[in-house]
Amino acid sequence: MFNFRDVGGPTGHDGRTVRYGRLYRSDSPHRLDDADRAAFTALGVRTVIDLRRPREVERDGRVPELPGLSYRHIHPEHDDWSQIPHPEEQSVARWLADRYAGLARTGTAGLAEAVGLIADSANAPVVVHCLAGKDRTGVVCALTLAVLGVSDDDIAADYALSTEASARFSAWIAATMPDAAELPRPFLASPEEAMRLFLTELRTGYGSAEGYLRHAGVTDAQLAALHDHLLD
Repeated sequence: MFNFRDVGGPTGHDGRTVRYGRLYRSDSPHRLDDADRAAFTALGVRTVIDLRRPREVERDGRVPELPGLSYRHIHPEHDDWSQIPHPEEQSVARWLADRYAGLARTGTAGLAEAVGLIADSANAPVVVHCLAGKDRTGVVCALTLAVLGVSDDDIAADYALSTEASARFSAWIAATMPDAAELPRPFLASPEEAMRLFLTELRTGYGSAEGYLRHAGVTDAQLAALHDHLLD
C-alpha cells in the first residue's frame, strides 16, 4: 500500500480538531501482506468502504477478511475517466476538477451512502479507499472534512499528499510490471488547485458541502453525527 493515512488533525468548526484514529483514507488494501495485516489490525478498523468499480474489485480482489471487519462496496456512478483525454492546453487541475464535478453529479447516491456510513460512530474506525486513494477517495474525504468546517486550504493540502504516494505507486508498477502502459499524467497528480476548484464550484451549485450532501440524500441527523464523533 502506498497511500494510507489518517484524516484526523486539521481544525474544524469552533476550533475543534478532527479526531485521529476515526477515519483513514487509502489506496486499495487488497495487497496487504502478513506484516501489513498486523499493523492494519492494530488500528482496530471496523469498516472498509471500497469505492472501486465492480470490475476493479473483480480484477484485483478486496481487503482480506479479518475478524470483526465489515466490508462495504459502494460504487458512485461516474464516467470512465480513462476514456476522457486530457488536452495539452488544459491544466491538470482543471481536468481533475471537472472529473470530480462529474462524479458529484452522477454519483450522488454512492457518495451519500459512503458519507452516511462514516457518520455512524458504530462503524468507526473506517477506512475509505478506491484504487489509488486520491480521486474518488479524495472527493469523499473532502466532503466529510468540509462538513466538519475544515478550511479548503487544509483539505487541499491533505489531498495533495497523494502526489508523492502516486509517485511511489508508479515506481512499483514500473518495477513489477515493466510491460504496463505508462499512466496518464492526471492519474498521478493531485494538485491542490484541483480540490480548491472542485469545492468552490460545488458551493456555487449547492451553497455548501452540506447543501450538496442533503441534495444527495444525507440526512440532517447524519450531518450532526459527523460533528459529534469526528470533532474533539
